[in-house]
Amino acid sequence: MSSASTPVSVVGLGADGWPGLAPAARAALRAAEVLVGGPRQLDLLPAEDCAGERIPWPSPLRPAVPALMREHAGRRIAVLASGDPMFYGIGRALAEELGPAALLVHPHPSSVSYACARLGWPVEDTEVVTVVGRPVARLSAALHHGRRVLVLAPGPGSPAEIAALLRERGFGPSRMRVLEQLGSDRERTYDGTADGWAHAPGDPLHVVAVECRRAPGAPRLGATPGLPDSAYEHDGQLTKRHVRAATLCALAPAPGELLWDIGGGSGSIGIEWMRTHPSCSAVTVERVGERAARIGRNAAALGVPGLRVVVGAAPAALAGLPAPDAVFVGGGLTAPGLLDAVWAALPGGGRLVVNTVTLESEALLGQWHRRLGGDLVKLAVSHAVPVGGFTGWRQAMPVTQWSVTKEEGSEI
Repeated sequence: MSSASTPVSVVGLGADGWPGLAPAARAALRAAEVLVGGPRQLDLLPAEDCAGERIPWPSPLRPAVPALMREHAGRRIAVLASGDPMFYGIGRALAEELGPAALLVHPHPSSVSYACARLGWPVEDTEVVTVVGRPVARLSAALHHGRRVLVLAPGPGSPAEIAALLRERGFGPSRMRVLEQLGSDRERTYDGTADGWAHAPGDPLHVVAVECRRAPGAPRLGATPGLPDSAYEHDGQLTKRHVRAATLCALAPAPGELLWDIGGGSGSIGIEWMRTHPSCSAVTVERVGERAARIGRNAAALGVPGLRVVVGAAPAALAGLPAPDAVFVGGGLTAPGLLDAVWAALPGGGRLVVNTVTLESEALLGQWHRRLGGDLVKLAVSHAVPVGGFTGWRQAMPVTQWSVTKEEGSEI
């Protein structure tokens, strides 16, 4: 690890390479005894100006960072990054491993800045989704009619893959523009619609700009909890729309938080928890393998393929899971020791929400409510249905919901 007197220089490079660097960045690279980066980045540095030892990043990259920094401790190290090192770049890993004070970052305009400049899009109004090392299904959560999205893509075949996803999700009319080699003298832009995309794979260094247009008749999925039940593939084991919205309200997801969704069914609670913010995560526990596979398909279709699905019965299946910020129990409530296990796993300030429709489980919730307090409510939803030539109400099965927040230092 580099000492405090020799901070690691982290230098952002554009497609224009050495000519596009600021004087301070060039000076850092000239002074470096060790130059670390991807082969493409290292090849952009002129040998006559940058004489340091060149070390390509091994694969996988992240686990190699600590050992590589220790190996060259005390030497002047410069790490190369694409564009802005702190925007989906190596700067994050270095800051987490070495601490921010051990770094001297020289940012370069990111591909997002270049793309917005070429397109005339305000950066603050543009959604950015990366599918580099991540499933392209992540893009689904950002698809809303009229929105502008920049997709950071990993390779030449990405535009065709993105076009296929847009068509599958009902956004075939969306305009797509591929911007290659931004900032270099080899810049190129080509466009079309997802429905008519027929371009051959191009340069691997590109971003894809999407102007979202929903096809006539395609389902409209909002940004708040309570998606239509029809958005889910299910076998009847689904927390219905209005109860789901009330349940997410009680769970109160916040950025960066983790949910345990126990008795996943179709995965709707975990999925809509994750859709509230890109940094939210969830683990769904489902004992039936067929349903677990269905949860995975629903998560991918609705833009949160990172939802973790654990096949097994709680509480045994909870062993070894990372500590949650909130827990939802939608099934298996009467399993011996389940509520004790999830309550013990919650930290102070964590939330527990439990839904049930049976008298036996309702009685159990009454006991826990007497012990710990919280809110115990009954949710009843009725739908208008034809009754002969008239209209009447058909009531869905009422749901009893208990929600409670664990106090700091609680041992109960």
